[in-house]
Amino acid sequence: MPPKIAVNTEQIAISDGSSFLVTARDGSINDQRAQGFFARDTRLISYYEISINRYPLQLLSSSTLTHRIALYQFTNPELLTVRGALPNRCLIVTVRRDILGGMHEDIDITNHYTERVEFQLMLAIRSDFADIFQVKSKQLLARGQLETTWKDGALTTEYRNGPFHRGIITAPDGASTPPRYANGRLLFDVVLDPGATWHACINFIALVDGETLEPKHTSAATDVTAAGKVLVSFLGTSTRLQSSNQEVTETYQQALIDMGALRIEVKENGRSLWMPAAGMPWFVAIFGRDSIIASLQTMAVSYEFGHGTLIKLAQLQAMEVDDWRDAQPGKILHEIRQGELAQLREIPHTPYYGTIEATILWIITLAEAYHWSADRSLLDDCQAPLERALNWIDQYGDFDGDGFVEYITRSKQGLRNQGWKDSGDAIVYPDGTQVEPPIALCEVQGYVYDAWQRAAQIYEVWGQRARAQKLRAQAEELYQRFNDRFWLEEEGFYCLGLDSNKQQIQSMTSNPGHLLWSGIVPSERAERVVQRLFQTDLWSGWGIRTLSAKNPAYNPISYQLGSVWPHDNSLIAAGLKRYGYDSEANQVAEGIFAAASYFEAGRMPELFAGIERQPESFPVHYPDANVPQAWAAGSIFFLIRTILSLEADAPQHRLRVRPTLPEWLPDLELTNLAVGEAMVSLRFWHEDEVTRWEVTHLDGELEVYTDD
Repeated sequence: MPPKIAVNTEQIAISDGSSFLVTARDGSINDQRAQGFFARDTRLISYYEISINRYPLQLLSSSTLTHRIALYQFTNPELLTVRGALPNRCLIVTVRRDILGGMHEDIDITNHYTERVEFQLMLAIRSDFADIFQVKSKQLLARGQLETTWKDGALTTEYRNGPFHRGIITAPDGASTPPRYANGRLLFDVVLDPGATWHACINFIALVDGETLEPKHTSAATDVTAAGKVLVSFLGTSTRLQSSNQEVTETYQQALIDMGALRIEVKENGRSLWMPAAGMPWFVAIFGRDSIIASLQTMAVSYEFGHGTLIKLAQLQAMEVDDWRDAQPGKILHEIRQGELAQLREIPHTPYYGTIEATILWIITLAEAYHWSADRSLLDDCQAPLERALNWIDQYGDFDGDGFVEYITRSKQGLRNQGWKDSGDAIVYPDGTQVEPPIALCEVQGYVYDAWQRAAQIYEVWGQRARAQKLRAQAEELYQRFNDRFWLEEEGFYCLGLDSNKQQIQSMTSNPGHLLWSGIVPSERAERVVQRLFQTDLWSGWGIRTLSAKNPAYNPISYQLGSVWPHDNSLIAAGLKRYGYDSEANQVAEGIFAAASYFEAGRMPELFAGIERQPESFPVHYPDANVPQAWAAGSIFFLIRTILSLEADAPQHRLRVRPTLPEWLPDLELTNLAVGEAMVSLRFWHEDEVTRWEVTHLDGELEVYTDD
């Protein structure tokens, strides 16, 4: 059994919808760190400290119970009271926090001393109402007007900056002794006989956008809240997995829980749909590219995610040119926020459209959702958004007319880099220096090639053959043009992209791996591309690094300059399988699943370090990784789908399988797999060094076949 590695070991994070709490391991909140209680992108509690007679408590243990409940256990240090010295470890203090819109806190104190004790329980609570972007970047700025009142046993702190208003009400409820407020602290006078217990409930009520978000105490059972019921429903209707490899089973189950907990509700014609938020804690928001990729990865688990994502992003599709928001007609958003900076238009996230691939991947996801669901109404509802997205590629994506889609920000606060590697330092030359935009990334051209071919299939469904032929002709022209300009013969690989002078960026990165997934690589070049991906400067043993270890800018614990991203590897593995490199695809899957086995609960973080895998080593976590994270959880589903090569054609009631189980995964069973209206269960196993399979259950019309 591998040792377990905790990601973000110094903090605990819980959430419900757009409300979340990030604390230190001891439950405290430090306003100088990326911690606090947040609702709709605003930090409502920025400082929290619990003490007895001003002595800080000693942490015994703490943990999350569910995605929205955390429990902290403390004892007392040796301290002075009005009755004399109290030895250490005489009191047990339990703090339980439950996020449900607002935050509910239960505090229980039990006296295990042989004598009566008297002391003051003190809660120091402050609010700075900082925007989430300021907190994450640790660039805090005092703004607006604060007002705090204590009335009728409740503490109300409100913040106003012009039309922007937020507030938090701290309301003790059901305390064994009444609260007082003085000197910035809530105070409770506690008297406990031996063996006696003292209790208090505190409701932290969030005031946001004219709404009052009331918390309440709930049990740890998942289905006691509306969001929890949705999660339970998701777990009940999604594809389930069982294997004799228990670690794979547990990792898959944790990914289901994480994906379900990250769901955002989408309304369409009075009914509820769902799409994934990007990740906890900093991206509990609609995130175009992340939500799209997570939906793609999850098609064989629940194609309903794709439906919700497509509809919501189409509703927010840009309709006009707006340089401040990097918007052009037809473009799919990057990110939308609800905090002060966004509402006062100090940042462009209202929404912000600075992503180069979200629009292209939206088209791919639309086609994929139709293949899995056979939902013709989804295609029809998205016909106008699809046409706008295709026009965006032609008119705005390729803004200089060179035949390639490139990016550059036109906003004063826009993203410098707008591919999936969107950190400011992510795109470098072979000498490690930064590349100046505009940049035409290699994988983006592959996405366009794939999107045009998939869009052609959609137009054929509508009977528009001429439009389909034109799109296929565009794809073929791009295929030739791309392979002429981006290929590096000496390396047997593709360049990262073209710079502002249309010169090749000849850095060795993971990006060309996505080209296999898109199918833009000629079959005669595929073997060299695959060999290059698995050279030791890119292959870490846990996965393919974002940047070659030979590049001067390489740093294995950087964000995107040498780290390993599970979602990146899942797309590469799918490409390897597409070109028939089954063992190499399984090798990538083994690295990712092996890494997952070391992380707590088998929960895959957003990324981890690109440090080389050794016989006696384990994956090193990235300090600020989001956990849970949608496309990291989705990578688990996509890798399983890749190993089995599941390809749906729901309109024709067909499902293709081409499984090649590796030795570390000797058997596998999927149940509740939905293909259109059909529901199928499949079993896969090794026999005589060959992967066998059978249909164990089928409801509805479906042909399951293999084309080998």
